[in-house]
Amino acid sequence: MTDPLRFLWRMVLFLVIVAGVAAMLSGTLSIALAANPVLDAVILGVLLIGILWNVRQVVSLRREVFWVEAFQNSRASLSALPAPKLLAPMASMLAARAKRANEAGNARVTLSGPAMRGLLDSIQSRLDESRELSRYMTGLMIFLGLLGTFYGLLLTVSSVGDVIAGMSVGSGDVAVLFNQLKTGLAQPLRGMGTAFSVSMLGLSGALVLGFLDL
Repeated sequence: MTDPLRFLWRMVLFLVIVAGVAAMLSGTLSIALAANPVLDAVILGVLLIGILWNVRQVVSLRREVFWVEAFQNSRASLSALPAPKLLAPMASMLAARAKRANEAGNARVTLSGPAMRGLLDSIQSRLDESRELSRYMTGLMIFLGLLGTFYGLLLTVSSVGDVIAGMSVGSGDVAVLFNQLKTGLAQPLRGMGTAFSVSMLGLSGALVLGFLDL
């Protein structure tokens, strides 16, 4: 069977590349993170949890691979092997068949085609269930990115309204109007920074978690 460490090293290599790109863009990213530290921290926290969960899922497969290889190579007793979690139905069925075979004086344990197909379907469904949280994390990253976008746009629209309402046109002094406009545009620009920075982090995090899930 394929060693899960092979995929784990691919995940580590991908994360190193992502970290390298982030380091190259550290100046721009620091400005983006300063636009809205709270939402950006939430997105980075979800990203970290998603990365750790995907790594845990791959590492947990080593026990299953060890169980299958030990049973194939050494033909050891099922009770002497560490109990698997993902392959629990297969372990239970093989244990029952091994017991019946020993009682009948036959040391060989076999599975019929339909039984093996049912076991493989059960394993596939359990694998899909274990990946549901990872897929939810990916969707959550996209949702948080969109949420930050709408939040930033809401801040921008309300700030533009405040700028227009606060401008005093009656003075007729162009320099005063320009200074008022320059000062008032700081808040709308901050809102746009929030919208774009959160969207960038959310979609980038979803890309990272999507690759790790694969």
